[in-house]
Amino acid sequence: MNLKQDIRRECERLGFSRVGFAAARRHASAQRLREWLDRDYAGTMAWMRDRWEERSDPTHLAPWARSLILTALPYDAEPPAAGPMQARVSRYAGGPDYHDVMKERLSRLSDFICGIIPGARSCPVVDTGAVLEKAWGAGAALGWQGKHTNLIDHESGSWFFVGELLTELELDPDETPITDRCGTCTRCLEACPTQAFPEPYVLDARRCISYLTVEHRGPIPEDLRESMGDWVFGCDVCQEVCPWNQDPSPGDAELAGPRDALHLAELMRMSRDEFNRRFAGTALRRTGWSRFLRNVAVALGNSADPRAVEPLREALLLPDPLVREHAQWALDRLRAGPAAGSAPSRVSAT
Repeated sequence: MNLKQDIRRECERLGFSRVGFAAARRHASAQRLREWLDRDYAGTMAWMRDRWEERSDPTHLAPWARSLILTALPYDAEPPAAGPMQARVSRYAGGPDYHDVMKERLSRLSDFICGIIPGARSCPVVDTGAVLEKAWGAGAALGWQGKHTNLIDHESGSWFFVGELLTELELDPDETPITDRCGTCTRCLEACPTQAFPEPYVLDARRCISYLTVEHRGPIPEDLRESMGDWVFGCDVCQEVCPWNQDPSPGDAELAGPRDALHLAELMRMSRDEFNRRFAGTALRRTGWSRFLRNVAVALGNSADPRAVEPLREALLLPDPLVREHAQWALDRLRAGPAAGSAPSRVSAT
């Protein structure tokens, strides 16, 4: 019986677009991760520093692990609605939280393996776990790691999630990685609104809009707010310009979500309870109400639209200092008008 082939067939049945195998051991890129952390490119993501050994070697996370089963799950890359006073969110965030979907699929894969080999230990891991998923995925031929640091599949681009199943089974690794096909292209590096790539294949998370809107917990640095535009959760710019993403494959149906427009003024007026209800079960909920409204305030400040003034004024009355500070910045930017680069001079914060 060819266990790897059985696993591949089950992964296909579960909706994974690709599957690969790697040996559970210290990854060759461990030193590169250490250098990246030493350059402080992780920003306030202290959990990456605290668990870097586990990320470099999955046996620190699960001492019994002998292999990794790497899987790719595509998501809908259709661009959401956009227009004046509308928020932009990363395309992956429109539907159910992918962490839940991916872990549930990986758990079903674990059950399948146990049906063949009763009692076989395994552990599903998504990106909240301590595994160098992109590096392992590249080594297991899910794709190559592009200059924007995302994995790229030559057939479907980079619109997919990566999940791992750590297992105690000894499975022969796939050790023929896909050749880097970025060539001389630098579109992703040049298009980044905040210039978050100090060099190809290296991301300074401190300048990344995805990091600033999702992971960063404090005030957004003022010198980066204008460049964030109308992004309120994540950013897709580096993927949108990638030539390999021009003809994406259909996303997994379970990950699909509504394509309704998100109006900035309406979002700014959401109470904490309304935020929790509206975005329950989605990745958007992960920021929490306070940080989400922080992001919305910045987008309103960049809108150059007089309709942004009233919801921002109302936000100045909220008890949350993080929201108030960004609302005041947004009002000041709108009031500055042409001096700020975009907003009309008739807008006033008073």
